[in-house]
Amino acid sequence: MKVTQVAIRPTEASNEAGRPALTPELLAASGARYSRNNEGLDAILQKIDPDNLDKSVDSIFRMIDYGHQSIADMAPVAIFIDGVSLYLAYYVWTLCPTAGGQESSTRYIKLSVDALTAPETLGIPEPLRAEWQEMMAGSFAGYQSALKHWEEVAAQNPEVARIPRSLREDASEKARKQVARMRRNYGFDRARYFLPAAAQTNLMLIMSARGWVQLCQYLLSHPLPEARELGGAIRNEMALSAPRLLRHATEKESMAQGIRQEFVNVQRLAVRGDGEIGDCPPTPSLQVMPPDKAAGEEMANDLRFHDNRYAWTGETLKRTAVRFRWDAVAFAEIRDLNRHRTGTRYCPLVPRGFYFALDELPPGASDERLVLLSRTGRTTTGRARSLLQKGDPSYVYWTLLGTQYPFEHVTTADKFIYEAEIRTGTGAHFRYARHLRDVLALWYEQFPATRGLILEGSAEPE
Repeated sequence: MKVTQVAIRPTEASNEAGRPALTPELLAASGARYSRNNEGLDAILQKIDPDNLDKSVDSIFRMIDYGHQSIADMAPVAIFIDGVSLYLAYYVWTLCPTAGGQESSTRYIKLSVDALTAPETLGIPEPLRAEWQEMMAGSFAGYQSALKHWEEVAAQNPEVARIPRSLREDASEKARKQVARMRRNYGFDRARYFLPAAAQTNLMLIMSARGWVQLCQYLLSHPLPEARELGGAIRNEMALSAPRLLRHATEKESMAQGIRQEFVNVQRLAVRGDGEIGDCPPTPSLQVMPPDKAAGEEMANDLRFHDNRYAWTGETLKRTAVRFRWDAVAFAEIRDLNRHRTGTRYCPLVPRGFYFALDELPPGASDERLVLLSRTGRTTTGRARSLLQKGDPSYVYWTLLGTQYPFEHVTTADKFIYEAEIRTGTGAHFRYARHLRDVLALWYEQFPATRGLILEGSAEPE
């Protein structure tokens, strides 16, 4: 694991224009000064000693020490995080849904067993480490076999990858590389369900110091050692950009208690479940609460100028509460669905099944290899569930990207429509496009006048 804070420098154009450049804490302090003084920016900047920026924060802008979280919101910090598990990256995003950032994608990058996190880092109990490593090695082998299988499917059935015929028949070097990339991504998309949640990924986030402090509080209060290690590493990097806020970036008893209670709740749900792990149907549901029982015509009217997913939507949609969920979603898709910024997501990580893209096989193609491989996923997922039932928090590291969990999102109708449009649009992953289409079908049953106005895509490849 490597965590690196990256400072933001002024552009050459800013320097040439004589624009000021401030440290994150000075920026926050200057903004804080606005709330107690109307002297303007130039007067504030005159109080800064360019040879001692830290002293300027301490002696002039004491608001930064008052503990006001709104001030910490004005201190931007960018941090790159290398080598954390896919699970921990997911957990970070659950805590920071409004952060800007990116993560290495399992849809476009081939992973190998070398990317597996060490069991001691994850807190796998010593007596179980040999068994865990054997299962993880089997999962990676399954991933390699599935990738080979899907590459063969695409080679034998070029149309399944939905590569335009004009592109396939184009003899240019550019077209050849594009076709190869699209076929490769087709395979990655469908083979990734065998990847362990313990495989390593990289992510970067940029958010306010307030966001980083709250993230540290959660991570340092967590029972998993990987989470605590990341919290400590982030705290160390924050010392380079926002040192006066470190006193807040500590373990918090209330958060530790809350995390323990959430785990107890998940464990109770797991104890109720039993039986063989299979491929569970997603089974969507949708609840809508319009304001003052608004009619479908008002919903449709709110979309009359809606010509792209970022375009205008009306007030009725913005005031309509929406709760949508699926009974079983693969962790691979949950990682993407989890990153939508608005509302509240609920995902009790109780393994329900294992999805392995069997439904993506074209007619006539043999499914024997995939069915055989699926035993690996089902066995590993079942082992994770049994460990959860026994109260072992490291059970999550036994799961795979194909492990299925219930997933729910509560938001407003305009944000739901945006999510449906982006997750069915160009370049969308085939599986979450299916999930959103299923929920949209339930939406159209209630508001048929909006059909055709919501820009539902066909998930055509990029």
